[in-house]
Amino acid sequence: MKTAHSTPAIVIGLDCMTGLQTVRILAQRGVPVIAIASDPGHFACRTKVCEKILFANTSSTEFIETLKSLVSELGEKAVLFPCTDMSVLQISRRRDELAESYHVVLPDSDVVEMLMDKIAFIKFARQEGLPIPTTFFLETRADVEKAASQLSYPCILKPPMKSPKWEANTKKKVFRIDNQKALFATYDQCASWADILMVQDCVQGPDANLYSCNCYFDADSRPLVTFIARKLRQWPPEVGTSCLGEEIRNDVVLEETVRLFKKVNYRGLGYVEFKKDERTGKHFIIEPNIGRPTGRSAISEAGGVELLYTKYCDILGLPLPEAREQQYTGVKWIYVRRDLQSAYFYWRRGDLSLFDWWKSLRGRKGYAVFSFTDPIPFFVDFFNKFATNFLSQRSKKPGTQKLAQTSDPVVTQLKPEAST
Repeated sequence: MKTAHSTPAIVIGLDCMTGLQTVRILAQRGVPVIAIASDPGHFACRTKVCEKILFANTSSTEFIETLKSLVSELGEKAVLFPCTDMSVLQISRRRDELAESYHVVLPDSDVVEMLMDKIAFIKFARQEGLPIPTTFFLETRADVEKAASQLSYPCILKPPMKSPKWEANTKKKVFRIDNQKALFATYDQCASWADILMVQDCVQGPDANLYSCNCYFDADSRPLVTFIARKLRQWPPEVGTSCLGEEIRNDVVLEETVRLFKKVNYRGLGYVEFKKDERTGKHFIIEPNIGRPTGRSAISEAGGVELLYTKYCDILGLPLPEAREQQYTGVKWIYVRRDLQSAYFYWRRGDLSLFDWWKSLRGRKGYAVFSFTDPIPFFVDFFNKFATNFLSQRSKKPGTQKLAQTSDPVVTQLKPEAST
């Protein structure tokens, strides 16, 4: 039910799926929303639910200056909802400058730094006995040579944090590595994009073995909301972002998430992703996400659990929403365009029949981008993607196609795919 509020929420990073979902959820609760985005052309910036959209680079400190200049227009202390890793990190590092004018809901700075730095987190997890996959850190090619003979394949390669330089070169979070030759080729391609890279054993199992816990912890590190879900499909397949997920019960994931966050006296929105190994049944932590909503935060709202609104009410001292306990009704969440891409991939590979695809879509659902009351972002997203693909196919020249066909197949498969 919509309840009118006067305190605005400032959503940083509107130009991503998570940002779009966040502004819609808050606006539906009667919260006035001001958004900040880097890309004016992004489909999410076509939403009609924001009172104002400002443009600043959310990967640098530029948006911090935008926040400072916005203070004079705000009638009261606003609540910050960063939606990207870099915006969380910048807010944490500049929290003393922002605290007078904005509600910053994060754990202590050293906790933010540790949980967001994959190297520091893995060292912490090893020390605390938390379940993580075998991991090697790659600073030089000599490190790659040492790791190559000790890894199990397939494995994955990724940066400890997606820096602006990484994101300027690829939209991928990770690269899947199938053999030693691919490991060396991928490292050579990506080494200049980050100061250090990491390679991990790939936990065996399908997309449906990927579980997550979205949560919110109050100032006393009590979990006011927890919500467990799992991926059914993702895009790109096996190493991408969820495009079809479902609510599910998994007490191991819940207990390990709460154990991790209580160890660090956590506060704010949090998320931990796990994967269950198909061979052993053991759950491994894939990564935590800190201080922000995630793509799958909206599945909790679709399941009747008020995750983001709980944060808003808690920090302002308002009565907490009653709907904070997961009911396990089996609700699903879908990013329609990307799920069509993913389903087509699995169908072409022979892993998904048309009947199984149809069956996977049945049931009550929340939508990542589609909205009856705010439809333009959905249609812009669809049109932009498929128009781009069509024009790309039309513009291919015979010489370019011939060159691509004669390229080293290991290197060719690593070319980053454009993604919104």
